[in-house]
Amino acid sequence: MFAVRRSALLVLCVLAAGCGGSSSAGSTKTARVADRFDSAAAYRWVKRQVAVGPRPAGSPQLHRLAAKLRDALPRGRYEAVPGGLRNVVGTVPGRDPSAGYVVVGAHYETKDVPGFVGANDAASGTAVALQLARTLRPRAIGPTVVFILFDGEESPPGTPDSQFLEKGLRGSKVAARKYRDAKAMILLDYVGNRGLRLPREGFSNEALWSKLRAAAQRVGKSRFFPNGTETSIYDDHYPFLRAGVPSIDLIDWSYRPCDDKPCDNLAKISPQSLDATGESVLELLRTL
Repeated sequence: MFAVRRSALLVLCVLAAGCGGSSSAGSTKTARVADRFDSAAAYRWVKRQVAVGPRPAGSPQLHRLAAKLRDALPRGRYEAVPGGLRNVVGTVPGRDPSAGYVVVGAHYETKDVPGFVGANDAASGTAVALQLARTLRPRAIGPTVVFILFDGEESPPGTPDSQFLEKGLRGSKVAARKYRDAKAMILLDYVGNRGLRLPREGFSNEALWSKLRAAAQRVGKSRFFPNGTETSIYDDHYPFLRAGVPSIDLIDWSYRPCDDKPCDNLAKISPQSLDATGESVLELLRTL
């Protein structure tokens, strides 16, 4: 992903229902502590990915990981991405066909940097998405949920920042064209680090983010979702925004000191953070 200055992109903010201001905390009901998301299982999935080591797009080790992720997802399958890449897709059917579908996504490859194992970027998001898919029971919620693990979020080695939009986000560009009728898109990126804080990313749809914060409050996780708006980031939600899908990006941009560096390792991951993300998104899916 690539961060941008909001002041230079006001014209694009229309896609995200506005970039200014802060979102409402939503529900005023007394919070309850939920325990529906298995954070220990999600943490094990982070460990499995990190154990693979560096896994850049197109690499044999990423292909082997993709097979494991496909087998673990409900109705798991591949979706071709140009350049020999592939997204991994799963589906949990909703009880109401007229309710449409929601996309939950994360990228599963790592930056092509020696020694970079990507525990938070993006094993954490992949692990939460996978565990959400395994937690939801078919037809237990209204809309169908399509889970997409994106390949090729990172641009190829040597790509200058000025060409990121052209050459990066490869898997999500393919998916956004195919799933442009989604009623919402939820992206999970830096969601497992210790001290997790998730203010609204600048492009993220304000109305959908308010629903997420209200869901977090209902399950006793509101402290992980402080009020306010952070940096706008070109990430895998951006092609969906361009396609007209209300989309949000869960990303703790304060994690940047370990971005694309060997210090993004398992020691930086907190099961508590994985749990806060999983419980909050699980509750949000019940309201869509």
